[in-house]
Amino acid sequence: MLEDVERWLSTRSWSVSDRKLHSLIAAKRSARSTVSVVLPALNEEATVGEIVSVIRRELMTKKVPLVDELVVIDSGSTDRTAEVAAEAGARVVHRDEILPRIPTVPGKGEVLWRSLLVTSGDIVCFVDADLKEFSADFVSGIVGPLLTEPGVDLVKAMYDRPLGSAAGQGGRVTELMARPLLNMHWPQLAGFVQPLGGEYAARRSLLERLPFPVGYGVELGMLIDALHLVGLDALAQVDVGVRKHRHQDGQALGRMAAAIYRTAQLRLARGHLLRPRLTQFERGETGFEPHTHSVDTEERPPMAEIAEYAERRAA
Repeated sequence: MLEDVERWLSTRSWSVSDRKLHSLIAAKRSARSTVSVVLPALNEEATVGEIVSVIRRELMTKKVPLVDELVVIDSGSTDRTAEVAAEAGARVVHRDEILPRIPTVPGKGEVLWRSLLVTSGDIVCFVDADLKEFSADFVSGIVGPLLTEPGVDLVKAMYDRPLGSAAGQGGRVTELMARPLLNMHWPQLAGFVQPLGGEYAARRSLLERLPFPVGYGVELGMLIDALHLVGLDALAQVDVGVRKHRHQDGQALGRMAAAIYRTAQLRLARGHLLRPRLTQFERGETGFEPHTHSVDTEERPPMAEIAEYAERRAA
């Protein structure tokens, strides 16, 4: 491990217990900062309501006004995700209603990018909507350094990810694809425990300058681009305990890994490359049948370059 990373681990890795809520509220008031929480959601009716309820109950009261805005971006759900989120107290916005002049494409990164247009917080906190046994620490933990450390621009959550009864066995795409890529090509990012984790917070002033891969590569791309834009010392991580969520099957993980690789590839050598595809196999009635999927390659430009966003900020 690089000496810079060893130093970074000792100065930019914290625990949620390092900052008490009352100190965060005081820092927020002093800086006159505002905080938005965004939940990207696609068919998450079983979990999104509880997450919204916990955030509203524990972080949006008069006694603990840490979060100013809570928005669920519905990514085209076919279940009751939107209704459940609204009933729990979130503002729900459908992905297709945001920036309609640019047709939407499927993908998590697409939703995160568009969320910048319908939120107003100086700090934007992203939380996946499939978390189980959700704790408000996931929000307060990663927002904390942004309120108390002026030099920090982006904070990732770190946690244990159990797979069934096996502790620490979640995050298979991280261990098999993302971590080797980062260690080999961006060794300054080797200290991140959960580089692909969906729980992170950043200053709007950084997010609006970053391109957003539209699919699963958004977390990796954001981390790499932020490193080049603001440097390692502006990045941090906070231990928030244990993350429990719905696990994907092996083939879905394969598609995620392909998107991660493609995101890294584009950043290693941008150029005119063929649109990649991934073929996977499932056993059918006549043997193994091939199924080919496109790999997410499209990226959205920095939001600061979008006219509607500039007009909204000016207003």
